[in-house]
Amino acid sequence: MSLLTYILGLPLLGALLIGLAPRNYRFVIRLTALAASLSSLIAAAVLFGQFDPQIAGYQFVDKIPWVKSLGIYYFVGVDGINVGLILMGALVSFAAVCVSHDLKDQDKEFYFLLLLMSGGILGALASLDLFMLYFFHELALVPTFVMIGKWGWGERKNYATFQITLYLSLGALIALIGLILLYLESGARTFDLVELTRHLQSKPLSAAAQHLIFPLLLLGFGILVSLWPFHSWAPLGYSSAPAATAMMHAGVIKKFGLYALLRVALPLLPEAARSWTETIAVLCLGNLLFCGWVAMRQRDLNLLIGYSSVAHMGFCFLGLASLNLLGLTGCVLVMVAHGLLAAATFALSAHLRRETGTLEMPALGGLWRRLPFIGAALTMAMFAGCGLPGFGNFAGELLVMFGAWKGLPLVVVLCAWAALVVGAIYMLRAVRAVLHGPLPERWAGVRDAEGWWRKLPVTLLLGGLLAIGFHPALITSRLEPAVRNLVVSAGYESPAKTTPRAAAPPAKSARKAKAKQP
Repeated sequence: MSLLTYILGLPLLGALLIGLAPRNYRFVIRLTALAASLSSLIAAAVLFGQFDPQIAGYQFVDKIPWVKSLGIYYFVGVDGINVGLILMGALVSFAAVCVSHDLKDQDKEFYFLLLLMSGGILGALASLDLFMLYFFHELALVPTFVMIGKWGWGERKNYATFQITLYLSLGALIALIGLILLYLESGARTFDLVELTRHLQSKPLSAAAQHLIFPLLLLGFGILVSLWPFHSWAPLGYSSAPAATAMMHAGVIKKFGLYALLRVALPLLPEAARSWTETIAVLCLGNLLFCGWVAMRQRDLNLLIGYSSVAHMGFCFLGLASLNLLGLTGCVLVMVAHGLLAAATFALSAHLRRETGTLEMPALGGLWRRLPFIGAALTMAMFAGCGLPGFGNFAGELLVMFGAWKGLPLVVVLCAWAALVVGAIYMLRAVRAVLHGPLPERWAGVRDAEGWWRKLPVTLLLGGLLAIGFHPALITSRLEPAVRNLVVSAGYESPAKTTPRAAAPPAKSARKAKAKQP
């Protein structure tokens, strides 16, 4: 088995062990959850370090027949597109387990569902088989509904549970119809994504078939990503969810729809993708402008973070609409950076709610005096949400706007205004309302994050954002070969346009060999 199987298998193994453990063994259950998520994170970090950025194809591949007659395999692998997403997913999973220390009861069920969610989404991001890709996503999605309904908070949590269940079930069903049609129309009789891509490159689908399937995939996966105007489930769902659930869904699971469009729709349905670029660009403006304006009106911190999360997805869709190397690279970079940002902000808001019992911003204020670490971390997270240089979001958004400028200049101008002005207004207002001003007497006893263990998850998430912001090549150097292969093979750009002006430096082994020559 490759390292990739251990990354997605360890959380699932942890969930199995927790399911078998006696309910009163609370310490053992928590230790198992931490060990499973930490082991998965370490394995993901090792895989990221061992990944060869010079190779455009898949690495760390495992392929095992499951239903061979239907062409269904357990088939996983990584290339530049998903290697960063898998590391981000494993990090968010570990952070989500760490912040769940305040559970009063039913630890067993909570950690079982949380690890099931983690293993499912990591499996979906690693799968190269369409059936398994969809199956793993559903494995991650179902616990979301249960956890909001059982451990959620707020007067509208039941409404939020029903709404998110209906929206995401509908989106998943529409996407499933599109995937089944793709399987039938292709004639390849396989769910193997590599084989299917090879088959459709030699025998492309007809224009009619592409124009039928692509809108289904865009609508289905778009609902899962909260594409405007199908976004209303996300802010209320996240504001009602327990912190770990909001971190996992907003940070990782929501990226699945974008990943599936990148992995399936763009390379396999290029003619239809070109015809939908302007529509996608208009819809992404809905995410950035409409959701940004709504975020400006929020009084609840979690609702503000939820609308901000939806707004950031607009940059990802703009990157998809660019259909070029720069834009798609920026899209994936925004996905990774936003996953870390969303997880960090929901973890910080959970601490504020735990200490104060409310997230109504007018009732807060002056908390930085009592919460120096949480205050500094929340300010950094809000600055990252504004697209401040030095954080990963800035690098990704800049690449997206450069990539989309040639074909969609007006959209880029409006997106830049939404990010720099609208985003800054609601983020900085939140910082002022929560952390600055006079400290109400009733918050005089609130406590900061105590001990390194409580600070570790937020530190790791913000550290990842800074690492990507100061050195984007950590991600982009691994992304470039795979994205270049996608845009060239699908015919979006010619090979000459995607070839770097300067030759890439030789691999370490080649440099060493050259150095030894006389």
